[in-house]
Amino acid sequence: MRGIILSGGLGTRLRPCTTVTSKQLLPVYNRPMIYYPLNTLISAGIKEILIIVAPEHSGDYLNLLGSGRQFGVKLTYEIQDEPRGLPEAFIIGENFIDEENVALILGDNIFSDDFSKEIKNFKQGARIFVKKVPDPERSGVVKFDENFKAEKIVEKPKEWLSDYAICGLYLYDKRVVEITKKLKPSARGELEIVDLHNWYLAKNELEVSLVKGEWIDAGTFDSLLKAQNLAKEKLQDQLII
Repeated sequence: MRGIILSGGLGTRLRPCTTVTSKQLLPVYNRPMIYYPLNTLISAGIKEILIIVAPEHSGDYLNLLGSGRQFGVKLTYEIQDEPRGLPEAFIIGENFIDEENVALILGDNIFSDDFSKEIKNFKQGARIFVKKVPDPERSGVVKFDENFKAEKIVEKPKEWLSDYAICGLYLYDKRVVEITKKLKPSARGELEIVDLHNWYLAKNELEVSLVKGEWIDAGTFDSLLKAQNLAKEKLQDQLII
C-alpha cells in the first residue's frame, strides 16, 4: 500500500499564524504537525508516501523532510494549486498510486492509535475510521444499523444522524482514481469525500473501523492546543520519527 498526506489548503481558521506558513508546519509540542500523520503511515509499514502541498510552501516541506531517507521511506511531492476537495488527492496522485491500494491521511489529523493491522490486512474496497464525538455535525457522519454496519453517510448533517464522526484517514483500492474522476462537484464547487464513501457503500464494499484512542483535527486554535497537550503527555513514546 502507498500513502498520501494531503497537506495543502489555506489554513484560514489559524490565521494570523498561517499567514506566512502552512498549517501543517506549525509546531505541535516539539515537532511540526506534519510529523504526526507521517508517523502514523510509517508506523503502519508504508514506505512510499506522497505529500500534496500548496505551491507557496512546497520548498518549506522539501527543506524539512527531504527525500524521506532519514525516516527509512521514500517521499515524493505534488502541488495542489487550490483546494478543490479531498478526493482531488487521488487525481493529483494518479501516477504515484499506479496499481496499488492507497491510504489517505489529512495533514492536520493526529491519532494515538496504531493502524498497522487494518492497513496490512486491507485488500480491496474501502475502509474508513470513525470516532464517537460530542460535535458530529462538524464532520462526515456514519449512521449504523443494529449490527453496527454502515447504512448511511452524510457530510455535516443539519439534523442529528449519529454521533460517529469520520476521521481523516481513509483506505481505498486502486479503483479510487477512476471513481474520483467521475465525481461531480458539490454546491460549494468541490469534490466531496463522502461521495467516494457512498460509492463503495452502495457496492457493499465499505468497511468501518472504530478509533479507540485519541483523534484530533488540529485545524482550530482550541484543537491545536489540545493536540499540543496530547503530544506532550502521550504521543512522545509512540513516535518513531
